Amino acid sequence: MDLLRSLPLGLYLEQPITWLHRLDPRIKLAWLMTFLAAPLLANALWRTLLVGLLIAVTVFAMIPLRVWRQQMGWLLVLSLMVFALTTVIPDGLKTRHQPRLPADELAFSQQLKTLPPAPTSNPWYNPFGLGKSSVTPTPGMSQASLPQSTDYRYVLFKRGSITMTKRSVDLAIRYSTLLFTLIYSTNLFLLVTAPEEITAAIEDWMSPLRRFNLPITEVALTLTLSLRFIPLVLEEVQNLVRSVSTRAINWRKLGWRRALQIWLVVAERLLNNLLLRAEQIASAMKVRGFTSPNEHQVQWHQFQLRFGDWLAIVGLLGLWCARLAWGWEL
Repeated sequence: MDLLRSLPLGLYLEQPITWLHRLDPRIKLAWLMTFLAAPLLANALWRTLLVGLLIAVTVFAMIPLRVWRQQMGWLLVLSLMVFALTTVIPDGLKTRHQPRLPADELAFSQQLKTLPPAPTSNPWYNPFGLGKSSVTPTPGMSQASLPQSTDYRYVLFKRGSITMTKRSVDLAIRYSTLLFTLIYSTNLFLLVTAPEEITAAIEDWMSPLRRFNLPITEVALTLTLSLRFIPLVLEEVQNLVRSVSTRAINWRKLGWRRALQIWLVVAERLLNNLLLRAEQIASAMKVRGFTSPNEHQVQWHQFQLRFGDWLAIVGLLGLWCARLAWGWEL
């Protein structure tokens, strides 16, 4: 199973068993849904805090460095690349559309050619206009020469064709943090939760739907079998790739047509092997007298809330209270 172990995502860490492994899978599934839903309509600060929370949980869970470096390293690099690219690309502000012709052409044609300057009102702290300059701005004056009234700057950095604006930086934070949160939260959940626990938690959360005569147990069984079938698929792919590589085929002499024919034969063989494995699994279940999931339901995991689970529930409620109070996008 070298191919399965070499995959950077979706692996289950069997050893060492951390405090994340001991949490109830239903609570971990609720935390996963929180990390997937909390970034929606959230501000940039809140998204950054979620990324920091995921990294802190990984560090304090005492997950080995070799594991989370492989899991998190390339994802951090990808997120930083997305952040760097988004900061320098155009921010995509919408331009204001102005019609070419006025709304009322008759009234517009009857207006004076030279309109008088619009009167300006005095501010509240100088109602009589004392000390006000009487110099009127000329058409040649540039607005860029006027002093900035506040320290606000929309363009943060500009050199040559590279321009960084507040809008582009905000978009970069949103995209990079969202990419990291969605992928790594799911990966961390799969890293510390066994497949049987995942299906048991999904079945428990979906149990109220039994009132509507939905086949919840069948769905959980199908999910369990699909998770168990993934290693078999990877094993068949690995065996076929090794069988092709051991024949020392010279692909340059074959050309792309013959090479395509060989890979089509390999794909057909892979499909036949997978169908044979599925038939063997069905025969094994049938020999053991399996008729329906309701009559032959196997309890993979016994749910029991412990002290750590209650702390996780309190932390989850506190996180949602903080999200609803301060995390909204302005």
